[in-house]
Formats: sequence, C-alpha cells, structure tokens
Amino acid sequence: MAKKKQVLFECQACGNRQIKFLGKCPECGVFNSFLELNEEQINHLKNEDKKINKEEALSICDIQIETIDKFTSFDNELDLVLGGGIVKGSLILLGGSPGVGKSTLLLKIAANLAKNNKKVLYVSAEESKSQIKIRANRLNANEKNLFLLTELCFENIKDELIKNQYDLLIIDSIQTIYSENINSCAGSITQVRELTFELMKISKSKNISTFVIGHITKEGSIAGPRVLEHMVDVVLYFEGDTGKELRILRGFKNRFGSTSEIGIWQMSENGLIAASKSKFLNRNKKQAGTALTIIMEGSRAITLEVQALVCESSYPKRSATGFDRNRLDMILALLEKKLEIPLRNYDVFINISGGIKVNETGADLAVAAAIISSFKNRILSSESVFIGELSLNGNICEIYNLDIRLNEAKNQAFKNAIIPNQTNFKGIKCFIAKELSQVLEWM
Repeated sequence: MAKKKQVLFECQACGNRQIKFLGKCPECGVFNSFLELNEEQINHLKNEDKKINKEEALSICDIQIETIDKFTSFDNELDLVLGGGIVKGSLILLGGSPGVGKSTLLLKIAANLAKNNKKVLYVSAEESKSQIKIRANRLNANEKNLFLLTELCFENIKDELIKNQYDLLIIDSIQTIYSENINSCAGSITQVRELTFELMKISKSKNISTFVIGHITKEGSIAGPRVLEHMVDVVLYFEGDTGKELRILRGFKNRFGSTSEIGIWQMSENGLIAASKSKFLNRNKKQAGTALTIIMEGSRAITLEVQALVCESSYPKRSATGFDRNRLDMILALLEKKLEIPLRNYDVFINISGGIKVNETGADLAVAAAIISSFKNRILSSESVFIGELSLNGNICEIYNLDIRLNEAKNQAFKNAIIPNQTNFKGIKCFIAKELSQVLEWM
C-alpha cells in the first residue's frame, strides 16, 4: 500500500501552519496567504524542532538575575529609545518605509562605534560597496574598524562571523538574504524565520549586538512574517515623510527598557542630526486657529502647535492629521453641547505640526482652543500653552507629569499656562480651568 503523502500549508504573513488550504488565515486574517510546503521544507522543519534543547523547570527562588551589559551608541536619541544603550548580544529589528533613512542612521551609528574601538561588520544585500562608500563619505563615516560585506548568501556571512570577532553586526536587509539549506526564495516565511533564528543564536553565543533592517508594507507593518517581531529583543519603527526633514524613531517592543520613548532627528546634508525643539512650532506668525500645548512622549516633554481650520460647508467633513479622529468627534460634540457653538454645519480640520502623532489626551484642551479660535477668527496669544484632558461632561481632568510640562514651557519662554491642576510651580503664570466654559471666558 502506497504511503500517504504528508501535506502542510504555511501562511506567508504570520507563519501559521495548517494541514489543508484555507482562503483566510485564522491567526492573522490575511486572505490567500497559504502556500504548500514541499517535502524537503517539511523535513527541514522537523529537523529544526528536534534541535531545540529541552530544559528542566526551576524554582523561581533558585534563579539568579543576569546583569545586562549595555554600551552607548554615541547618539543620545537612539540611546534614549533603546533604554540607555545597546545591549550586548541583543537582536534589534529596525523597520521603516523606503528612503526614510534606516541605512543612513545605522551607518552613522556603525561609524560612531568603530571610531571608539568597536569592531563593526556592515552586511549589505541591496547595495554595492561603492554605493555605501559614497554614503560614508557624505556622513564622514570612514573608520578603520568598520568593515563592509556585500553578500546575499547567509552561509558566507556566517563564515565571516565565525572567522572574525565583531562587536556589532548590521544586516541590510533580512528580506534579501537567503540560505542555501532552505529550498525557498529570499524573503519567504521559511527563509526569514530560519535566518532570524540563526542570527539570534549567533548573537547570543558570540555576544554580538545585531541590527536587522526590515522592509515596510503598504499597510505600514514590517514585511514578511510576524514571527520576526516575536523572535527579536527590540522592535523599532523609523517614521517620517521622505519629502520632509523630520524623522521619528519609536520602540514597539523592548525587552530591556520602556517602549514609550521616541528619538527625533532631522535629515541634513551630513546625515541625521538631533532635531531642535523649534521644529514643532512657529511662534513668529500669529494666526487664528493655532494653539500651543505640551505633550509627553515617554520621559520627554515636547511643545507642539495644534492647527485648526473651521469653515462653513453644505456637506460638513471632519479630518485629523496626527490626532485621533474619534477624540476629535468627542471634542466637537462637547463644544456644541457645552458652549453652544454650531459646528454641525462647518468643516473641521485638525493638524499637528511637525509630523508628530499625539497618543495621549493632554492635547485635548489645545485642540478645543484652536477650533474656537478658528471659528471666531480670534488670534490666541503665542505666549500661552493649553494643557488638559477633556471629559465627556465638559470638565477638564488632571493630567500626569504637569511639573515636567510646565518646566518645558518655562524653558521655551512661555508666560502663561492654562491647566486643570493646582500647582506650586514658579516661573510661569498658571490659570486654573476646571470646565471648558472657563477657557472660553479666558480667551
């Protein structure tokens, strides 16, 4: 009797496996993402499962805490996002849209470390040595301890890592590298998963800190399997419009620190440099429809300009850039009910200047003030900041880290602050507003 052939299908988006073809992945919800694995690929997966070492359970009282050894990248913005520096033996995934500056950032970091006696290997599977050299000349990144390797085959990269000891490894990018031992094309679910697993083993065994660049899809997620994000220690996303100077680095996963910090750079002729605080606001031009606020991104206070445009329309539209649309609808409903401002017949557009996305509620008061300013065509003082969260009943709620925000306002030479909390902070005049109507009276 003939032996029944084993059939296995694998989702190319998340790595979920099924014994039959499915039109929609039950794990990630992507349609038409399952591909049938051949016999060689199935045997490879079985062999990999056998290689996994089994460990015995230990009492939590008997486990010793390992010390985390970090070293600086000599870039304060990156160190802030990573939680104090690069951890030895860590695997870090950096994602971002094409042209945003991923390679530029990592080449500059590689040069900084090479200049300070760290041996760095930069592996490029997309560009030639000459192209990287041109970028290095522009960034002033020519260092003796920085080594370039243009290679697509992972086995050759592994041989180089075994032959020489490096402190830092940069892979640009994981989707373009392939292994000869895996019978599938570069960038496939099997290739990316196995290569990441091999890089993790090398990083941990040889104590090499590894940066892996990942491509971004149209939906804004890292291309390839989601298991890539689960396997690494740190996941970073590099954001920014290629037509503008500002670049923002956010942490979405960090086993060694917080994910609430952000790094901010601006692109210049000499590469990425730390962005100045004035990039997010313009206090010289006084116009109706603008209000200033201070938000918290991790431990950092950032002063932002909220812009609003309110104009009469037969078919009202609401749009928000950098601000939550649902929260905007709530604020508009509050203005209609509590202040009787008839916005139902008006278009309302909100924009947060500088490309920052507001993920907290401390900017609610500034959004409301900007809308009122545009509706009444009344210019707000450029010496005042609005800080507060709006509740559904129109009250202004207390917010966290108020003293840090006020200290930032003082450093930016603001004179007035409209806030909900009573505070003993000195150096800036504070107006306490508990309800939205009090803000209108102050305006």
